[in-house]
Amino acid sequence: MSISRHQAVGAYQRWTPQDFGAPDEAGPAQETAAAAEPEPVAETPEPAYDLPPDFKLPTAEEIERMHEDIRNAAHEEGRREGHEAGLAAGLVEGERKGYEEGRTRAEAEAARLLSLADRLDQSLAEIDREVAEELMALAIELARQMVHDTLQLHPATILDTVRAALQQLPQGHAQIRLHPDDLALVREHMGEQLSHAGHRLQEDFGLQRGDCRIDAQGAQVDATLETRWRRVLESLGREHARFSPADDGGEPAADSTGAADGEATDTGAEAAADAGDGSPADGRGDTA
Repeated sequence: MSISRHQAVGAYQRWTPQDFGAPDEAGPAQETAAAAEPEPVAETPEPAYDLPPDFKLPTAEEIERMHEDIRNAAHEEGRREGHEAGLAAGLVEGERKGYEEGRTRAEAEAARLLSLADRLDQSLAEIDREVAEELMALAIELARQMVHDTLQLHPATILDTVRAALQQLPQGHAQIRLHPDDLALVREHMGEQLSHAGHRLQEDFGLQRGDCRIDAQGAQVDATLETRWRRVLESLGREHARFSPADDGGEPAADSTGAADGEATDTGAEAAADAGDGSPADGRGDTA
């Protein structure tokens, strides 16, 4: 195959001899510098956006206004969250304080009601005592009126009084002192019996209807209404109230100083003298 002249020129390269004057160390340094150079990084192309034809970038005022809107929105959000958190905390604290205040008021109200209940109990007890006292006074007054009416309607009850009084004395002669009206009644119904037993009847204007005093052998039995009435009241725990059945204008009750009914007491020589002689003294009339 034949080669043209032009082809032969392009197929050969001029030879240049190596420069032996340069130091041998230059070779490694050049290799190190070449190795230290970073490889070029391929740049990533920015994505292309399809923007509308009328798109305009915001101005500085618009950017500032957007920043202000963002700050306001963040401030409002923070205020709202803080308000909600404050409401929740305030609700818990309010419930606790409300519970404490309600319990305190309830305890105070309960104490007040207990105090009222105690005072009510005391008032009711006082009313009960007053009612009981009034009922007792009424019962005593009714009993007094019944005794008075009995003496007026049934004067013969003096006979039972004389018999009961004589049973309290030992056997012996006795002097029986009575109101003049009662003495006549006793003489009519018991005169013979008393005379046979050696007893004497004596009228005493110091006594009232229903009274009876008996003296025998230095002892005395006081069977006056005043004494018997006092014994009844003392058994009821009441203070002594004077018995006066003569409310219709009769004689007032005489002050009784003798012993209680059923008790015999020594009256000394005076009682013995009264029992021994029959002479009238101090308005008293002696009758057999």
